[in-house]
Amino acid sequence: MRTTTALLTDMYELTMIEASLRSGTAQRRSVFEVFGRRLPAGRRYGVVAGIARVIDAVERFRFGSDEIDYLSSAGVVGDETLDLLREYRFRGSISGYGEGECFFPGSPILTVEGTFADAVVLETVVLSILNHDCAVAAAASRMTTAAHGRPCLEMGARRTHEQAAVAAARAAVVGGFVGTSVLEAGRSYGIRAIGTAAHSFTLLHDDEESAFAAQVAALGPGTTLLVDTYDVTRGVERAVAAARAAGGELGAVRLDSGDLVAQAFTVREQLDALGATTTRITVTSDLDEYAIAALNAAPVDSYGVGTKLVTGSGHPTAELVYKLVSREGADGRMQEVAKASASKMSVGGLKVAGRVLDAGGRASEELVVACGTHDAGRAEVERQGARPLQLPLVRDGVPVEEHRGPDALTAAAERHLASRAELPYAAWRLSEGEPGIPTRHIDIEADDDFPRI
Repeated sequence: MRTTTALLTDMYELTMIEASLRSGTAQRRSVFEVFGRRLPAGRRYGVVAGIARVIDAVERFRFGSDEIDYLSSAGVVGDETLDLLREYRFRGSISGYGEGECFFPGSPILTVEGTFADAVVLETVVLSILNHDCAVAAAASRMTTAAHGRPCLEMGARRTHEQAAVAAARAAVVGGFVGTSVLEAGRSYGIRAIGTAAHSFTLLHDDEESAFAAQVAALGPGTTLLVDTYDVTRGVERAVAAARAAGGELGAVRLDSGDLVAQAFTVREQLDALGATTTRITVTSDLDEYAIAALNAAPVDSYGVGTKLVTGSGHPTAELVYKLVSREGADGRMQEVAKASASKMSVGGLKVAGRVLDAGGRASEELVVACGTHDAGRAEVERQGARPLQLPLVRDGVPVEEHRGPDALTAAAERHLASRAELPYAAWRLSEGEPGIPTRHIDIEADDDFPRI
């Protein structure tokens, strides 16, 4: 597999570099920002995920001889641009929301600073990571909210691209999931791997009893047996008997079809009547946050979620954009720039964000300060009593290792729990509605408040 991320980019980013070299603007200092004009329809908050993957992608964004040869032979850009790309490495700085933080319309979740040529070329790879991972993490957060503390396990690898499956497993953990069926995600990110057997294993054997006996012999009586291949009632009886024949109590049964709510009650009653009071019930089968919420009253111990999770539960993208918000002018001074396009307007200027809390410690507002410098913006955020949201991620081309080290994923999951708990209760609702808190923009250089969005 190729290790460079340099060609995970749209052609127009390189042709813009080519044209800016000719106009003499390629080396102008520039500030790009990743934000969403709106949340996906019906969502009340977003979840930042993929920051560690962005840092890795930026570090590996290099044009080797193979990449240069391709660009040359395809006639994508000319010799001057190829010479720049041969020596390319990102030498600017990146700041952003901590991974796991909730975000809202207008939140500057990532700020990329460098020359125009340095920063513009990162647009596609940054957006492809963040739009995917943030969408999965938001779906995971809604599902874990609905689960009310019962464990949720990711099982969606077969429903998405093979590499997206690994990224989705990681993003799911940011949103509160505690395990994955994907071994590569387990190896790469230290996520607990889970899984036992599918229906094919039962069908392979001459009868259900021998299938269960074989699985228990291999994995121990604490395993999870899938009991709905034939008849659920008989399956439960045989599962409990198989574990006891091996000298223990069955760890769990899995239900993967039918009316899961009704079956969970029936199976729990049957297990208790058999004396298998410690045997747990896990359910799978096309679950989403609404199905999980419907199972709240049922005696279910954990949930396995696949398709709906890895596809963002109806919203496969977080709808984030990457826009130039400030650049160096001919006089050497930084100037705010913004799109004025109908329905696609942006707010210019380098921005610093904070979350305003009410007297009870609940978030009441997302404060976004357009400012000339990070220090000035942070001072205004703190003056207004808001909790600062942005962290340094890359300094002068050097990654800040704490955001992608072995403990980064655990820290992101913990940050998300704290950030979500800070939101008002209305933001936790699964029903469609407005963002959980409003976003207020302030331009301290213009001394003017923008309307809330």
